[in-house]
Amino acid sequence: MTYTAKFKVWRGDDEGGALQDFAVEVNEGEVVLDIVHRLQATEAPDLAVRWNCKAGKCGSCSAEINGKPRLMCMTRMNTFTEDETIAITPLRTFPVIRDLVTDVSYNYEKARMVPSFAPPADLEPGDYRMQQVDVERSQEFRKCIECFLCNNVCHAVRDHEENKTTFSGPRFLMRIAELDMHPLDTADRREVAVEDHGLGYCNITKCCTEVCPEHIHITDNALIPLKERVADRKYDPIFSVASLFRKNEKREKPGATPGGSTPR
Repeated sequence: MTYTAKFKVWRGDDEGGALQDFAVEVNEGEVVLDIVHRLQATEAPDLAVRWNCKAGKCGSCSAEINGKPRLMCMTRMNTFTEDETIAITPLRTFPVIRDLVTDVSYNYEKARMVPSFAPPADLEPGDYRMQQVDVERSQEFRKCIECFLCNNVCHAVRDHEENKTTFSGPRFLMRIAELDMHPLDTADRREVAVEDHGLGYCNITKCCTEVCPEHIHITDNALIPLKERVADRKYDPIFSVASLFRKNEKREKPGATPGGSTPR
């Protein structure tokens, strides 16, 4: 079955732009990315769009379709009625480069800030041993295709540009949680999660989970457990007392006595 669908596609660059109307042929079984390719071939050869695998595994073709962040290659045309006008706009949270292509370098900058996996120093390759339950616990997070839809829809980033300097968004807090759950990782990432990646900005609205094309339970299985471990550390009375001693040790100058005088 073939019909002509009405589209509104955002055209412009970092200086501004607007929605432009198009009428494009739609064939049975097609997805939105198919229509965008046909639009490029027939009416708008200069339309900029980012894509790669067309199989929902690279995350490149992220866009907002009728206001909802989605992958264009995984959004089937039969989910819309034939008389419906379909609006395609770039991800709102990131700066526009041109048309549907946005600058997502913010995400890569945050990725570089995440401390890498730190196994025990005396552990040789091939000696790693994990229980299956530990493997399964973090396996879910490894399905992430880095489409950045979760960071795009997170209101702490989307509605507050000033937060980008101190908040890494759900994608990279999930990465920190994954490493923190790893039984062979020796790094304590709780303070990093709060101080460097802004865990406190997350108020667990689950909007990131709702848009994840891999159906990862980002909030329930990563962010909430990470918040719980941070709270355990912060409000643990034994740790609090130990922290006071450590702070006092840092205040003492080398060679100084507790009373402040320098021994002769």
